[in-house]
Amino acid sequence: RPMAAGKEVVEDYGHLGLTLRQHPVSFLRSDLARRRIMTCAEATACRDRRWVHVAGLVLVRQRPGSAKGVMFITLEDETAVANLVVWTKVFEKHRRIVLGSGMIGVKGRVQREGDVVHVVAHELFDLSAELASVGAREVQFPLSHGRGYELQHFSPAPDPRGLTRPANSVDDYDRPDEIKVKTRDFR
Repeated sequence: RPMAAGKEVVEDYGHLGLTLRQHPVSFLRSDLARRRIMTCAEATACRDRRWVHVAGLVLVRQRPGSAKGVMFITLEDETAVANLVVWTKVFEKHRRIVLGSGMIGVKGRVQREGDVVHVVAHELFDLSAELASVGAREVQFPLSHGRGYELQHFSPAPDPRGLTRPANSVDDYDRPDEIKVKTRDFR
């Protein structure tokens, strides 16, 4: 049976730390849209001081000593990146979410100065559970008929990918059905 597209993405992240397939957030977009969470591209295109609700994978967390306790976070979804500014008071209130979440939802205001756009965070939400559900998403990954198709379908030997393994076997490539985002954290 072909692997679901979400599972393919989870496997890519488990082995490589990235994927060339669909972005993980794209599998969650309909759920996020129902919650009125806009894409990063929509949020960064909004006018100055507008309230937005945005979500994405955490790519970078920075808390430079010269910033007087302010943390900067870069989020990414399937459309773009969004740069967050998290003031000290908001950071202390949502410390666990800021430091431990692989996917964050943010309510905040757009701060635009020329071409530089930030979202100043007022509330943060941990969306790691939603990210963990990507592997279970039942959108089938379309497979094209490419090299090896004839061998796979006309060979008398069964396809080894369809065989089940004994319960006591160990596979070095087994990973939990969850995306682990490798963030870059700077101080």
